[in-house]
Amino acid sequence: MEITPRCVVALTWTLKDSMGDTLDTLDEPVEFLIGGDDLLPRIDEALQGHQPGDEIDLNLEPVDAFGDFDDQMLFLEPRQLFPEALEEGMIFEGHTLPEGVNPGLPRDALYTVADIYPDHVVLDGNHPLAGISLRLAIKVHAVREATPEELQQGSAGAGFFRVTPSAPGGQQLH
Repeated sequence: MEITPRCVVALTWTLKDSMGDTLDTLDEPVEFLIGGDDLLPRIDEALQGHQPGDEIDLNLEPVDAFGDFDDQMLFLEPRQLFPEALEEGMIFEGHTLPEGVNPGLPRDALYTVADIYPDHVVLDGNHPLAGISLRLAIKVHAVREATPEELQQGSAGAGFFRVTPSAPGGQQLH
C-alpha cells in the first residue's frame, strides 16, 4: 500500500543535527497517522507516495521543524517561587508553573530551566530543537488504513509532538 493522507505508517528513523550529531533514534517501528497531528507537516509531505521498504533522507530547516529560537520565550522569574530542589534542565508544563510567575507566560508551552541564579530563574519556552536544522533518515516499515478512532483523534497514538523532550544532556526525545 502506498502512503496517502489519512493512513497509518510504521516508521523507524535517525534524527541528527546539521553537524551530524544524533539527537534521536527510533529503532523499533512506531505508528504515525499521516495528515493528523503525529508528524511535522514537512515529514507528512515527504512520505506521500512511498511504500514499505522505502528509505527517505529529509533535511528540515527550522521553519519546517520547530521554528527559530525566539528570545521572547526566555523569562526571568523570582527564584523563591520555585522549589529548593530546582535544577537546570528541569521541564515544567506552563499550566503547572508556580503561582506568582509572569502572567504573560503562555500556559500551553513547556519551559526548561535554563539557568538558576540566587535571585532569579531563567525559563526557556522554546522547543529544545528550535533554531536547529535537522537531518532525518526515515525507513517505512508498514502502511495501513487508519481506523475511524485514529482519524477522529488525529493520531495513531505516538505523535512526534507528544514526545517529551529531555533535559539537556539527558535521555533521547522519547
